[in-house]
Amino acid sequence: MGRKKQEEEQNNPEYGEPAQYDPTFTGPIHKRSCTDIICCALFMLVITGYMVVGILAWLYGDPRHVLYPRNSTGMFCGIGQNKDKPNVMYFDITKCATATNVMAAALQGLQCPTTQVCVKTCPSEFWILPPSAHFPGANPANFFKQEYCVPSFQLQDTKYSAMDIVNKQLCPLFYIPTTSVLGRCLPSLGGSAYNPSNTNFTLPGLNVNETFAAIRNATGEVTNGFNIKDVGLRIFEDFAKSWQWIVAGLVIAMVVSILFLLLLRFTAPVLVWVLIIGVLAVGAFGIWYCYNEYKSLANSNLTFSNVGLTTNVQVYLQVRDTWLAFLIILCVVEAILLLALIFLRTRILIAIALIQETSKALGHMMSTLFYPIITFVLLLVCVSYWGITALYLATSGAPVYKVVAMNVTQGDCSVIRANETCNPETFNITQYPTCPSARCVFINYNSEGLFQRNLFNLQIYNVIAFLWCVNFVIALGHCSLAGAFASYYWAFSKPADIPTFPLIQSFMRALRYHVGSLAFGALILTLVQLVRIILEYLDHKFKEAQNPCTRFIMCCLKCCFWCLEKFIKFINRNAYIMIAIYGKNFCVSAKNAFSLLMRNIIRVVVLDKVTDLLLFFGKLLVVGGIGVLAFFFFSGRIQTPGTTFETAALNYYWMPIITVVFGAYLIAHGFFSVYNMGVDTLFLCFLEDLERNDGSPQKPYFMSKNLMKILNKKNKAPKTG
Repeated sequence: MGRKKQEEEQNNPEYGEPAQYDPTFTGPIHKRSCTDIICCALFMLVITGYMVVGILAWLYGDPRHVLYPRNSTGMFCGIGQNKDKPNVMYFDITKCATATNVMAAALQGLQCPTTQVCVKTCPSEFWILPPSAHFPGANPANFFKQEYCVPSFQLQDTKYSAMDIVNKQLCPLFYIPTTSVLGRCLPSLGGSAYNPSNTNFTLPGLNVNETFAAIRNATGEVTNGFNIKDVGLRIFEDFAKSWQWIVAGLVIAMVVSILFLLLLRFTAPVLVWVLIIGVLAVGAFGIWYCYNEYKSLANSNLTFSNVGLTTNVQVYLQVRDTWLAFLIILCVVEAILLLALIFLRTRILIAIALIQETSKALGHMMSTLFYPIITFVLLLVCVSYWGITALYLATSGAPVYKVVAMNVTQGDCSVIRANETCNPETFNITQYPTCPSARCVFINYNSEGLFQRNLFNLQIYNVIAFLWCVNFVIALGHCSLAGAFASYYWAFSKPADIPTFPLIQSFMRALRYHVGSLAFGALILTLVQLVRIILEYLDHKFKEAQNPCTRFIMCCLKCCFWCLEKFIKFINRNAYIMIAIYGKNFCVSAKNAFSLLMRNIIRVVVLDKVTDLLLFFGKLLVVGGIGVLAFFFFSGRIQTPGTTFETAALNYYWMPIITVVFGAYLIAHGFFSVYNMGVDTLFLCFLEDLERNDGSPQKPYFMSKNLMKILNKKNKAPKTG
């Protein structure tokens, strides 16, 4: 009896009374009512509003503003009448501060203070208007290219001189080798493209070196010899050649993940003890290594007082006391691990048994392994809707055009009134005879009107609704899986008493009765995540102006809310399990789950750490194994007989490898999250089983025989007459 009492968890009365026996309880309750109706109505109202916002954004927005560049008159390049001209060319790139500003301005609808025209291809060579173009009688059509001039201007019919054409910014004075980056012609001056000693290319008023310095300063280093479109096409070509093998790698990752989870039923004890002994062995090796280093520095006179403060870590490793400190710390940690292993061995055995039981449950309910596909599809819908809505909101409003002088040094441009609007289709330059560089230029999008004035608020609403929907989808998955695993545990005779289609039944119960409770838990988590986003924004916005004190406070706040988010996720997860089983509201379920866990806190910690260790090992095995296999295959080190795939044909063989590794991680994470949910659910059911029942014929245990054997418990046979 003494040993039995030692193995019993000591119930703390501060966290409520143990669950009482209920003769009518045989698993997830089927007769239940709707919970947290107010939050359900609020969630439905928010979703309805979210749909209305999406419809309004679709009506008012135009994603072409972001997807396609514009010329100076606001016409899109690549569509409509400029369908065959997908790129925008800047007459004088030096007028833009940097290439980053060029891209930012173009994406935001703003323009650089230079004429922009749509062109079929970006210039690929150096050119500047030669001096002969200024000779009397020179024909401008012999020097300028029509494709790089303003579309409304015809070189063949002009009476302007070359200087007039340049001053009026009808054609460029010069152009340089450029590369199309997201439809913008940005300079490509890397490598052999730039050799100022071999060219007479010079801007008026600047020498050769100053000219190229101005261009480099205007474009920055982001576009220096880098062709995004070309790289993208090469990567797409690689995917087209290797997609079958990428899919094959992902299928292998799925099969390995499933096999690993099912084999845990037989290999969990061995794997857990191997991992535990491995951790102890690593610690013992660390102790031995530190002792050897400490002993080898016996004749060293170097101390911390001699070294002082330095950023060179290697100096501290030459101090004997450093290795003594490491030795003491490792010895303490090793001793704690050994004592924990000795005194918590029974609870480790319980954790192993629950892990084996979860594998057995997965074997009987294989459909649960594929539920992450539903979660993934729903999350993909949420992310896609959020992204599309944000894009349409950002491009809402009619374009605004204003009269702007492209070159204020040419003529008298004081006749142009401030904020003077215009229509690019009816604009006539003859209205401003003293300002030849006057142009009707697209500036931004109209912010007038109720909808346009509240675009920022609608974007915030879009983010909040998105976070709430994502957290609700995850909560729905947790509750559905928990109901299925609880149905398995509370089936007295397995598998005969397991309900038909337990996952579908649990999913329908969650949707029918507990949308409000799931939305309640998701809302709490959303609010915390929103605070974290605001803190990150403020930290980024005022990073330069912060002093050490404010940085410390900001760091503490971010750390506190990160911990709060983790704690809420833990509470929500267990609350959803109780909701799936008993059908009560969120607050009651969270309270009951927290009290149950706190009454068995040591078992909770042991199970959590053992499960985390095992699942981490499993993910490492799956992702690492598939990654190594993909590396050897796509790098050509493994030759597959009977196939036509040639690794030498790939431009970047590492792209399929990265894709396979990332996909394998997502697949392993999806399967292992189901497994983790199963362990948590069976653990809560196990704790309630211990509190509800005593093994008598009237109150038999529902746990497996392995668990009863570990706890020295058994179900007593009913007495016969």
